[in-house]
Amino acid sequence: MIDDFAKDNLHERLRRDRRALLWKLDGLSEYDARRPLTVTGTNLLGLVKHLATAEARYFGEVFDRPSPEPLPRWQDSDGSDLWATEDETRDQIIGFYRRTWEHSDATINELPLDAPGHVPWWPESTPAWHMNLFAIMVHVLAESTRHAGHADILREGLDGRTGLRPEHEERIDEAARAAYCAKIEQAARTARTH
Repeated sequence: MIDDFAKDNLHERLRRDRRALLWKLDGLSEYDARRPLTVTGTNLLGLVKHLATAEARYFGEVFDRPSPEPLPRWQDSDGSDLWATEDETRDQIIGFYRRTWEHSDATINELPLDAPGHVPWWPESTPAWHMNLFAIMVHVLAESTRHAGHADILREGLDGRTGLRPEHEERIDEAARAAYCAKIEQAARTARTH
């Protein structure tokens, strides 16, 4: 009973973060979806591509259920899953992510939480109980949540839009935001050092 609850809860949270990440692309130009927004090159479409690749590996290779999507060998990883090339379209990357969801969801639905897996890119000293479906679901959810948070901050920096879901988004009140930020800035400038 608790296994079903845990699995369903983790799975629904993963689905929530997937949808949130894709929503961060809504209404953006091709340039804004792809351009580097941090000094390390982090970009919104690259986050989608990265999570698609990560899910394909964790819910595919780890459980000997290879993704139907072509993936380079994990040993050959060169960071190219973190950005979209000029030949890759937004629709191709989003399609890859959605097809990966289907494959991941099938793995999650068909295996019990204690199903063993093997993560070849993790250290050999990793305990086996860190490589069952439950542990992998927690790991992928943490990765997805982390990157959905990155996407939220990047999107806010582009046009001020924030939120987890479109139905919770509020109209941007520039004056209220400016006053709020000014208040925080003032507190930072006048804070006493201890």
